[in-house]
Formats: sequence, C-alpha cells, structure tokens
Amino acid sequence: MNIVCLDLEGVLVPEIWIAFSQASGIPELKRTTRDEPDYNKLMNWRLGILKEHGLGLNEIRATIEKIDPMPGAREFLDELRALTQVIILSDTFTQFASPLMKKLGWPTIFCNTLEVAADGTVTGFKMRAEKSKLVTVKALQSIGYDTIAAGDSYNDLAMIQASKAGFLFRSTEQIKHDYPDLPAYEEYGDLLSAIKAALN
Repeated sequence: MNIVCLDLEGVLVPEIWIAFSQASGIPELKRTTRDEPDYNKLMNWRLGILKEHGLGLNEIRATIEKIDPMPGAREFLDELRALTQVIILSDTFTQFASPLMKKLGWPTIFCNTLEVAADGTVTGFKMRAEKSKLVTVKALQSIGYDTIAAGDSYNDLAMIQASKAGFLFRSTEQIKHDYPDLPAYEEYGDLLSAIKAALN
C-alpha cells in the first residue's frame, strides 16, 4: 500500500513568507527553509521581525488570500489523488493553510499551529512534532504504508530519504548539488511520471 507525502510551499503553492515579504516591503522575510535548515531558528527570527514592524496574523492572511496555487498544481494533485492516497506534510500553520487548501480542492494536510493573541499578534508557534515530516513518514510506514515523498527544501530531505522513493521538485541548485543521488524535477508531468513508476 502506497501513500504519497508532498511538501506544500515551493511544490504546490508559492512560498507564503516570500509573498508576504513582497506585500509588506520587508526583504528580510524572504528567508525560507531553502536558506535556513533550522526551522525553529527561522520561525523565531520571523516572529521577531513581525513584532518589530507591528504585523500579525491578519496582515499575513490578507496576503495568503491573494496567493494562487502554482500553474498546474491543482491538476497534478487531482490526478495523483485519483491514483493513490496523498497527504501534504508542511511546516506551515493551520491558520495559513485553509485558503490554500480550498484552492487545491481540500487535500489532507498535516501542519503546525500558531499561537495568536486576541489582537492578531503572533506570540509563538507550536510544532506538531519534532522533525514532523520524518516522524509522519515513519509512522505511516509503521502501519503498513510504503511512502513516496517529494519536496524542495532542507526540511524535506529526511522524509524524502526515508521513503521508498523520493524526489526533489523545483529545489535549489545548492540542494541538488549536495544531494546528487536524489532525482530532481522541474515540471509536474515529470514528477507525476516518476511517482507513477514508483507506485508499481
């Protein structure tokens, strides 16, 4: 029995923090897990910038409402879900994900939670589990699933490497260089073909 685990940002939708960086005019917020492997360090740094500029969840959600899935992402996901079970494993937050899941046809997503004050100030974040993508893949394997995984960033590498088949999708040149053994794709059709081959 197979199950496909996909990253969200950079694979199916644009990076939320990059979009918010552009909308807010704060270039520092362009930094993502493609640049910083330590997610806790990255998020604490982001929260510091939000506090410094007096920005909160309401401003971020206003940006997210305007984000559309990448061209072809919905069709890719629909075709994949017709073939096998799919779970999106993301380090984003439930408060960010809903508008994007609606545009993607409400796929299943496992992600994290922000701690938000009544006025919308983001005061902290709660991770679902330590190394949540790897932990989830291992848990699925423990109940009889073979996992197939795809992602673009440092925080996807563990789930990709732990899976029966794993792929980089629209990753950075640095990550592709550092992990030359991982098949890397740029187009949904090519990724879909690779996943189909792995399903057999």
